[in-house]
Amino acid sequence: MLLSGHIFSDSIFGGVLSVLCFAFNHSEATRVQWTPPLRESFAFPFIIAHIAILTFVIKYKKCGPTSILLLISAGVPALLFWQFTQFAFFTQICSIFVAFSLDLVPVTTAKTIIHSHILAFFISFVMLFGNEMMITALYFPSILGLATVIYISPWLSKLHFRPAYILTLAIIFGAITLGLKVGLSKGLGIEDDAHIFDILRSKFTSFANFHTRLYTCSAEFDFIQYATIEKLGTTCLLPFAVISMLAFGYEFLKNTNLFWRSNAGNEEVKNGEIVYNLVQLVCSTTMAVLIMRLKLFMTPHLCIVSALIAHPKLFGGDKISNPVRASIFVGILALLITRGMPNVHQQLNIKGEYSNPDQEMLFDWIQSNTKQDAVFAGTMPVMANVKLTTLRPIINHPHYEHVGIRERTLKVYSMFSKKPVAEVHKTMKEMGVNYFVFQLMNCSNDERRPECVYRGMWDEEDPKNSARTSLCDLWILAANSKDNSRIAPFKIVYNPNRNYIVLKV
Repeated sequence: MLLSGHIFSDSIFGGVLSVLCFAFNHSEATRVQWTPPLRESFAFPFIIAHIAILTFVIKYKKCGPTSILLLISAGVPALLFWQFTQFAFFTQICSIFVAFSLDLVPVTTAKTIIHSHILAFFISFVMLFGNEMMITALYFPSILGLATVIYISPWLSKLHFRPAYILTLAIIFGAITLGLKVGLSKGLGIEDDAHIFDILRSKFTSFANFHTRLYTCSAEFDFIQYATIEKLGTTCLLPFAVISMLAFGYEFLKNTNLFWRSNAGNEEVKNGEIVYNLVQLVCSTTMAVLIMRLKLFMTPHLCIVSALIAHPKLFGGDKISNPVRASIFVGILALLITRGMPNVHQQLNIKGEYSNPDQEMLFDWIQSNTKQDAVFAGTMPVMANVKLTTLRPIINHPHYEHVGIRERTLKVYSMFSKKPVAEVHKTMKEMGVNYFVFQLMNCSNDERRPECVYRGMWDEEDPKNSARTSLCDLWILAANSKDNSRIAPFKIVYNPNRNYIVLKV
């Protein structure tokens, strides 16, 4: 963050400002303090490093193998650790396209950047054992789209009327990206990322299915909360970022005419790194507004953009002496510290210890009473822990970006439906399940949002059985009465408490 702010603002004060902004808004920039094992917690430091390196490459117009290697060194780990990185990098490709189409990124530098993305993609694709989702997601088609734009731009630069030039590049980029995306998905029959577009569709229409409910009913995948905007405003991060953007936008529009005529390499281009980061911030903010969890992209980028306050060419530039500028900066730091320290104290006061005796008892029972090759099914979070702790084979796990996993999970979650017991038992048998781990809490009701509990999800997914008795009620009745006759051929083999029970298939 220090390096990003320093490069972006051309001032060490900007780097310090970015670091402080991040520290004072830490709770809105990451979830690592709550759930450290998240894939994003491992990937995001590399994403931030990649942004810093890219900003450096654009600012100083670097090109060649060294720059490519630096970008790959951050890009590959980011892609390996988190499946959503490729969507983040897609927005990066779009941001680079905007800066390039305005002639703010030289062709040689743009080629270096796109070559790094091509190599990072193929290295990651091989190391992820040919993950099909990487081919059909927007990232790969956008790489090819931007590469095409970069290599044909010298011929299109003959269009001296700038709006026509930009529009032509945009049409080429958009047509290749969307055309390849749709063509590859349909041609290869790959639907691994289809649920992401279903989630976005469900946010703006009445469309909903079981898979979208699993996401949109969670606060992390809802629209951004007003409380987040309020916090970012209270610490002055949001106002500083907006002021910085407006100040640069005014200076940029006042001093450039690249919107109206082609530069064609005849004059030195400047501020490409700033335009790239501002467009990237717009993309990150859009993602955060749609899916609150993705504010981890928006907040750090707000911190980077806020560094523009310390830029020596903005806010008066050379007209303001260094002592006056230093005094103003000290005042800004004092304001930041005053408004942000309560958040730091709040973060430091967070103390917790993970304790789940019921789950530990469950795992002990599994270790002692089941075979090593016994296959388990259940809700995704529990299955991840079963696999990690007991090393037993599992049917479904939280990697929901795989269409096969989504289909299997839907079948597994039919245990919460109103289907006939015999039908569900047959499904479990066909999948090779030996034991089903059931949490009674998963059968709870929610009068405020009935569609957001498993009972309601299944009424929506399977309306033809909505009038039948819920399997949830049968499992609970059998657990309370110690009578398995109502759930045969299932049998409860573990029932020590009111939390977990295990059904033998």
